[in-house]
Amino acid sequence: MVSPSDLTTPLRAPASASATGAAETDDLPRIVPRRHIGRLLTAAVALLLFAMAVNSVVRNRAFQWEVVGRYFTSAAVLDGLLLTLWLTGVVMVLGFLLGIPLAVMRLSANPVLSSLSWGYVWIFRSTPLLVQLLFWFNIGALYPTLGLGIPFGPQFVTVKTVNLLGPALTAVIGLTLHEAAYAAEVVRGGMLSVDAGQTEAAQALGIGKVRSLRRIVVPQAMRSIVPTAGNMLIGTLKGTSIVSVLAVHDLLYSAQLVYNQTYQVIPLLMVATLWYIAVTTVLGVGQFYVERHYARGAARALPPTPVQRLAAAVRARLATYRRTLHSLLSLLSL
Repeated sequence: MVSPSDLTTPLRAPASASATGAAETDDLPRIVPRRHIGRLLTAAVALLLFAMAVNSVVRNRAFQWEVVGRYFTSAAVLDGLLLTLWLTGVVMVLGFLLGIPLAVMRLSANPVLSSLSWGYVWIFRSTPLLVQLLFWFNIGALYPTLGLGIPFGPQFVTVKTVNLLGPALTAVIGLTLHEAAYAAEVVRGGMLSVDAGQTEAAQALGIGKVRSLRRIVVPQAMRSIVPTAGNMLIGTLKGTSIVSVLAVHDLLYSAQLVYNQTYQVIPLLMVATLWYIAVTTVLGVGQFYVERHYARGAARALPPTPVQRLAAAVRARLATYRRTLHSLLSLLSL
């Protein structure tokens, strides 16, 4: 007769059966990962070439690293760096402030607004940036004076163009108008990436176009806008070096002024290069976290950060070493 206590007691496998199963497990062939000889050789060759390149740069006396260290934080270089950062920030803000209305005009059902936006983007994307800057720098030859008054009528206030537009202001105007054309296409592409059903649902709920654009379309479009806008920001940072042709004291022009006096061309160019690399790296890290912020969603997991990926790789490697050590201890105990 079976008692209730026997029903609640878990069944245990016989000791002989467990020993037999362990023996069978030990007799199974051990799985060995495939050795990728070609991959290892390719990695070794790549590391060798990288080491040779680094050695040629570090040990080449022509770079004059002591001069690079001396001018890296000099007052002239830092002033040029600050102007470069200021110019980049102003141009990006003004470019997107002008590009967003251009993108909305391009998507408008009004053929006049759509055609004007298309024409603006076509002209400024078809003309090289250097040509645009030189054109705005010599705008006084076309319009000696600028005035404010009644359209096609008398002017109340006039000012000479030469006195109004200096090199820095000319650089801001030229870069802003150029970036606005690309910003308009970036914003337009982001808006088009949002499903049209979102706008139709908002209209069905009685939500106006402006509110629908601000609360529904733009937040979803940011996932497509942010990566391209980040690339534009980095491109604008490097593109500001072209304003040196207008004698604007940016980072590159400040380095040029120094090496024109000391004739140390290579070290000063390395100073400018290292500063551009440092700022671009910081902007790249910021872009990653902004993209991660806008990647949030109801059914979307946030991508891991580089620190999280490194920690996961370390944990996986430690787990592998732990399993290997456990296997070795098991073999020694036998």
